[in-house]
Amino acid sequence: MNLLLVEDDAILGKSLHRGLSEAGYPCQWSREGREALSQLADKKFDAVILDLMLPDIAGLDVLRQMRGSEDFTPVLVLTALGSVDSRVAGLNAGADDYLVKPFAFAELVARLQAICRRAHAQTAAVVIDGPVQLDLRTRQAVREGKEIDLTPTEFKLLDFLMQNADQVVTRRMLCEHLWEADWEGVTNVIEVHINRLRAKVDRGFSKPVIETVRGLGYVYRPQ
Repeated sequence: MNLLLVEDDAILGKSLHRGLSEAGYPCQWSREGREALSQLADKKFDAVILDLMLPDIAGLDVLRQMRGSEDFTPVLVLTALGSVDSRVAGLNAGADDYLVKPFAFAELVARLQAICRRAHAQTAAVVIDGPVQLDLRTRQAVREGKEIDLTPTEFKLLDFLMQNADQVVTRRMLCEHLWEADWEGVTNVIEVHINRLRAKVDRGFSKPVIETVRGLGYVYRPQ
């Protein structure tokens, strides 16, 4: 991933810039919104890490200008503003994900990888990972030549699991992906959908591709 970090806090910015670079992700660091917009106009990035409270223009305005100019580079908002209203405002402005400070560096990297995978998957008409093939235009799913009849919810679940292949996806993450907002209800509803999905995707095949990680969530195993 080639990243643009937009963060005015010198200590956090320096730490993130060093940590991401050492983790193998080239990272360009900007402390102001206007500078970030200029960098985005000059260079293509795989993802943007965007603080909301910047000294010149607000991070939300940076995000709105990006989307208004048809720049759909994946954006992870990284901010201390953690209220539901702030999260909703960020997502409505065009953010792909939202992470509240303080945070774990490992989670930041995992979320960046996820939004980059989603962006890549959305550019492809057909997604193939292991034995499963998804056609994003026709919403058709095929496993080893056998067409699988999925509901829209089941298709969306399988697509998200495949985007995060070999990584554990929690029930809450699945809820928030399905309903595109902070999920405050019970997550047991996901178990019903997953069980139905498994019955269609794994039944009749020697090896399941959807596994339960007890106490954590689910993982798609393409191999």
